[in-house]
Amino acid sequence: MKSIFIAFNQAYNEEISDLLEAHGQRGYTRWVDIHGKGSVDGEPHLGNHAWPTMNIGIMAVVPDEKVEGILADLKAKNESSEALGLRAFVWNIESSI
Repeated sequence: MKSIFIAFNQAYNEEISDLLEAHGQRGYTRWVDIHGKGSVDGEPHLGNHAWPTMNIGIMAVVPDEKVEGILADLKAKNESSEALGLRAFVWNIESSI
C-alpha cells in the first residue's frame, strides 16, 4: 500500500476528486483551506488580502498498482492547467488497522 498526498488550488476540488474516483479510489482524507507557497514558481496561496487563493490537501491510501496511473493523470491535469499548482507525494504504508 502507498499513501498519495496531493496539494492543489481549491478551485479544482471536484476535478481531483473525480480523477481519484475514475481510478476506483473511494477512500481519502481531505484538508480544506490550507496555505502554501511552491518551491519553484507560481503564486502563493495564503488566504490573505495579497494572496487570497487557498489550497486543498488530499491523502489517499491506495494499492501499489494504482499509484503510477493516478500520478500520470495528476501530472497531465496539472500540465493542462497552470493555475492548478498541483504537487503529489507518495509514501510507503508500513501498517494499518
